[in-house]
Amino acid sequence: MNKILKEVIEHAETWPVEDQEELAEYAREIEARRTSVYTMSENERAAVRQGLAEADRGEFVPDEIVIDADKRHEG
Repeated sequence: MNKILKEVIEHAETWPVEDQEELAEYAREIEARRTSVYTMSENERAAVRQGLAEADRGEFVPDEIVIDADKRHEG
């Protein structure tokens, strides 16, 4: 590990939890780019579980909202 990374990690230990989680997310993204394997955070896992449960219950976003969102993202 290089000196700069060691210093960042040492400083990060004093950061608020939210900032530490953000740093960990960046590290996961870098690792995924290098290995082509992405490891989800616990928050992402919870969001996926929630979304799947909503889909199982037939709870979907109305088509009008999806169409409007698509229009805003068209090039």
